[in-house]
Amino acid sequence: MKENKVYQTESKELLNLMINSIYTNKEIFLRELISNASDAIDKEKYVSLTSAGKVAPRDYSIRLCADKKARTLTISDNGVGMDHDELVSNLGTIAKSGSKEFMSKIHEAKDKGDVNIIGQFGVGFYSAFMVSSSVSVLTKKDDGKAYLFVSDGKEGYTIEESTKENPGTDITLTIKKSTDDEDFDSYLEEYSLENLVKKYSDYIRYPIKMIVTESVQDLDKDGKPIEGKYHDVKVDKTLNSMIPLWKKNEKDIKPEEINSFYKSKFGDYEDPLDYLFLKVDGVISYESILFIPSHLPPNYYSDNYDAGLQLYAKGVFIKDKCQELVPPYLKFLKGLVDSDDFALNISREMLQSSPTMRRINDNLEKKFIAHLKDMQTKDPERYLKFYKVYGEQLKYGIYSSYGGKKDLLIDTLLFHSLNSDKMISLKEYKDKMPKDQKSIYYASGDNLETIKMLPEMEKYRKNGTDVLLFDQKIDEFAIMMIGDYGKTKFLSISEDNKDEQTKEEKEKLDALTVSNKRVLDDIKEALGGQVDEVAFSTKLVDSPVCISTKEGMSLGMEKTLQEQPNASPEAKAKKVLEINPEHDLYKSISALSDDSKIKQYGSLLYDEAMLLEGYDITDKKGFVSRLNSLMSEALKK
Repeated sequence: MKENKVYQTESKELLNLMINSIYTNKEIFLRELISNASDAIDKEKYVSLTSAGKVAPRDYSIRLCADKKARTLTISDNGVGMDHDELVSNLGTIAKSGSKEFMSKIHEAKDKGDVNIIGQFGVGFYSAFMVSSSVSVLTKKDDGKAYLFVSDGKEGYTIEESTKENPGTDITLTIKKSTDDEDFDSYLEEYSLENLVKKYSDYIRYPIKMIVTESVQDLDKDGKPIEGKYHDVKVDKTLNSMIPLWKKNEKDIKPEEINSFYKSKFGDYEDPLDYLFLKVDGVISYESILFIPSHLPPNYYSDNYDAGLQLYAKGVFIKDKCQELVPPYLKFLKGLVDSDDFALNISREMLQSSPTMRRINDNLEKKFIAHLKDMQTKDPERYLKFYKVYGEQLKYGIYSSYGGKKDLLIDTLLFHSLNSDKMISLKEYKDKMPKDQKSIYYASGDNLETIKMLPEMEKYRKNGTDVLLFDQKIDEFAIMMIGDYGKTKFLSISEDNKDEQTKEEKEKLDALTVSNKRVLDDIKEALGGQVDEVAFSTKLVDSPVCISTKEGMSLGMEKTLQEQPNASPEAKAKKVLEINPEHDLYKSISALSDDSKIKQYGSLLYDEAMLLEGYDITDKKGFVSRLNSLMSEALKK
């Protein structure tokens, strides 16, 4: 007798929400039904293993069958099947999770066997109504009666006894007709179904089969192929690969297989620069492959760059770009994570907020950085290739964490330096420091040549003291967050730092400052608010002047901040015009008795210093006027 049952009001509301709102992509209905079929086979396999021989194992599989004329798509499995009460409980009550209950029973039995169930059995089933006008479920348990469940996903459903030869479940969808907005016909096409299986369910552990049409070349009477002659044949084809690459033993995988997997899965035309296999068991368990692309994508720094790793739960594809799996500074990584520990919500598309995701994120980050350090030691050439492309991202990781990732990342950094032809680490720099050197010196600028030509570099070059060369905008900001390396502080050679002066140098400069007060005051007055101080320098050898800054912000940092949208006018470096008292030019200027001439020359010295630092002159008209006036006067003499 056919039973007519009506959904409860709450179930109707939830069903409507699920069909029209929860699932953002209708094509995932097939993933849900295949996952449920896999769950059912898992259950049957467990029953077989624990039945003491009463239930024989069988050749497990999932089968798809599309009938264009009838507009039906059937998904069949030879899994555990359902009886009358289970149909009502699992399919008649929305959000009832048969798999969740089944797992609870297994935990109580203390022996899970070979069972791997994604859960949410009843919920995933109803995704079928996104693409179908009605759904029928023909199901049978071992040594049980067969039952037929039919529903249009609106008011209710019917259940009646039926006939079915073998245990398992057949779910038949009557596919909706296509509209201007939705192409439902594609769900009856062989190629579309193959693509959906490959995309979402390729790594389901059981074969997903379908009879497909393939074109075969005709043969002549001698069995040789006839050129241009083909005929169609029906082939029973397995659509999925079943064994994920990341679940294989890495030693059994050839490099070309990994490279091919990367290029086909992530749409790259080059082999990856490097990759990392991870199999982690413990408080959290997951498997992962991380790839380092050989190049940054063209849109890497744009707002529409899609970062994140592919997310799998128990071999089932859940999400393409899961940003929560990697920190932002590692967003260049491609790859995937597969875990049994993800807590999925009702649609499998979204993840519940849980500590699992954060723990995997932290664990992936630490293991990847450890891999980089290992590469740095064992394969420095490969690491240098990596660093030239992604070194800026590691520095961003330190800066964006306000130094929180300093200990994790500091030894991954490399820099050019004054005394080295190759990039060096901070450890290499410090190991070569003289015992009496107080700081790790650095200089910054737009490019290496500009930095090397800085006038304040003269003293360090003369003394043979090494200086790190910062040619990226992020460098100084990252170093500011680092603060020190092994308790040795960083110091910009352009910083006005009197602690670096010897007692003799300080006494000499103090005396010169007193005796040259009029000249220094005239120059500062001429420069107005362009500098905070005019002082004598011990840094210069051949150049007459340089610009230094007070502790806190350099000229480079000021420039970077001023380039940002809505830049604050307060973000200004405190400049010091440093003068070489031994230079002939200064000696000539200081000998002048005309204060106005001293001021003109002082302004020119400032402009010269800014040019040497690699910056443009802001008042070009004033600079040309002063220069012309002084040259004219000199020529008259």
